[in-house]
Amino acid sequence: MFLKKVLIYFPAILILFLIQSFFWVPTYDKQATGNPTRLVKYVQGSGGDAQILNPILSADTTSSNINDLVFDGLIDLDKDLKFRPRLAKSWTQYEEAYLAINTSWVLPGGEHHKENGNWPEMLIKALSHNKEWSQNLRSIEVISEKTIEAEIEKIGYTLKQPAKLKFTLTNINQDFFKPIKKFLGDDYFNKFPYRKFIEAKDSNQQRELEKQYEKILQVTEHNPVIVFDLRKDAVFHDGHPFDSGDVLFTYNSIINPKGTSPRKSDYEPVKAVNVLGPHRIKFTYKRLFSPAFGSWAMGILPEHILNETKLKQEAKKRGRDPKKFIMRDSNFGRNPIGTGPFKFMEWKSDEVIRLIRNENYWDGAPEYEEYVMRIIPDSLTQEMEFYAGAIDNYSVQPHQVSRFSKENKYQSFSSIGYFYSYIGYNIRNPLFKDIEIRTALGMAIDIDPIIKYVLYGEGERVTGPYPKITEWYDPDVKPLPYNPEAAIKILNSKGWKKNSDGWLEKDGKVFEFNFITNSGNLIRKNILTIVQESWRKIGVKSNTQLFEWAVFLKDFVNTLKYDALVLGWSMGIDPDLYQIWHSSQAGPKQLNFVGYKNTEADRLITRIRKEYDRLKQVKMARELHRIIARDQPYTFLYVTKSTQVLDKKIMIVEKEGNKKERYSKIYPTKDGRIKYYFNQWKKLPSMPSLSENN
Repeated sequence: MFLKKVLIYFPAILILFLIQSFFWVPTYDKQATGNPTRLVKYVQGSGGDAQILNPILSADTTSSNINDLVFDGLIDLDKDLKFRPRLAKSWTQYEEAYLAINTSWVLPGGEHHKENGNWPEMLIKALSHNKEWSQNLRSIEVISEKTIEAEIEKIGYTLKQPAKLKFTLTNINQDFFKPIKKFLGDDYFNKFPYRKFIEAKDSNQQRELEKQYEKILQVTEHNPVIVFDLRKDAVFHDGHPFDSGDVLFTYNSIINPKGTSPRKSDYEPVKAVNVLGPHRIKFTYKRLFSPAFGSWAMGILPEHILNETKLKQEAKKRGRDPKKFIMRDSNFGRNPIGTGPFKFMEWKSDEVIRLIRNENYWDGAPEYEEYVMRIIPDSLTQEMEFYAGAIDNYSVQPHQVSRFSKENKYQSFSSIGYFYSYIGYNIRNPLFKDIEIRTALGMAIDIDPIIKYVLYGEGERVTGPYPKITEWYDPDVKPLPYNPEAAIKILNSKGWKKNSDGWLEKDGKVFEFNFITNSGNLIRKNILTIVQESWRKIGVKSNTQLFEWAVFLKDFVNTLKYDALVLGWSMGIDPDLYQIWHSSQAGPKQLNFVGYKNTEADRLITRIRKEYDRLKQVKMARELHRIIARDQPYTFLYVTKSTQVLDKKIMIVEKEGNKKERYSKIYPTKDGRIKYYFNQWKKLPSMPSLSENN
């Protein structure tokens, strides 16, 4: 009943507002008529402002939307979710694998083969019957032994690096060493004489050094390689040519220990970078890392603007300490320069971000002359602006879906999508450390009525961290049951008992915490209210607050200074969850801000990153799903059905050889994206005939 009371008046009020607004809101046609500039300007509404316009530092949706237009990556996904070239015109992937040679080992047949040069011939001869292995083998060479002086965990040591066999493989093969191990025997690998090759400079530290043997000297190494051939016709918005130095700089900026990029974990596996020319660059990875290629969709930064010398100059000019001044401090984050289809023009905080068409874009200038992102926190105001034609795209609220679907003047796109909503608990807070406590809090919430009344049925239950439309999601995991009586029993068993005021109390302290979300999102606001009431019924006291988006992120999420919150997350098609769920990513300004730590989850997350067999990835991802669902670091609420509407007069235009234009309807890609062809979108004064060439 409470839920119905909270929501019963909202649709009626909204309808009255829409009726009266009809009389004062100008129509799209009136705005467009006699105003040709409006036809070449695309206006997007956003509920929150951007945080930083730098692709390696941003983590919010608004910033990402702008960055995608200002910056290009080396690759991205096409309409069929396959990788396509962008700043990289082509690429090759292969593997360099290594086997350390222990010449004292007695080989099959009783031979010692002390001469390193005998090993390649011996292995090829022994394994030639394995066609899969031999056909994938491009070449074998011997890498001579060498001596290395180094330090690990503050222990100095000398490594007499044994000779190695270097195998160059046509394709990455995680099982390449299996036939070799079978031939040489398990003991070759299990009893490798590390002590013979590794010696502590201080003999008293030798025993402690033993713990690091396998890190110092790897008997086998998988080194996947990506070589990118870059475009020669791409330039930055200031006219400076793009080249491999910019790619190297972007990589170095991400992994810089002084930097604060949330994407560092995607590039940590890189072993070496070799610039092979101004438009050719090679990345060698130190281990198997299946998400490697996809990470190069990251926008590329201009080295000539952001290098160390330029940052020091900017710091001095602004009266800052050059030694403490980092990229995040630079004004570049508010005045970006990339190679993308649009150039940055203006940013008024909490008001508007303006971009203009890049006339020299390597892939052809966009049809729109200007892109405008207007910051409109209130969803009702966004709707009115859309009706007026003041914004061109509207993310339909759940209660509006039925109405908009009946209006013929709009294009409508709906999909189940990749976005889920959740309640996140700060596990660092003693209140939320216990899995059973978090489970009890989840069981006190009846989520189905939220989907029915708040989302108007435009959503589905979700149980874990993967999108429901992917194969990583385990459909056998059941949602938490709504059972407030069982929740109370769990809390009672943990020592929480109701006091005279009806609140749960333990050791003289009430079960009380702050429960927050961002303002400007009516759905999250309603969830906040409903969940607060649900917890009140079982004796849990939550104090709700709303904060402007920038404050919400800066003062609470990024600093980890919160108790519980309502948020959402949009995932891609990759099974990698490292940034969100690995225990190493639980620091300030990192994405595992709830502080989730589970050694088994860490193991699976790491293994998934190394796995190239899709079926094995699916198996491990579903196991990970089950673990996270059991641990309940989030109360997973629902996945939304996303509905976007556009005016029907916005079309995809193709230029034919005779300079005539052919128009076609906008359509979504397999993952629900509608802006794949955005550079070809054009707003027309009137609806064309699609049966003719225009």
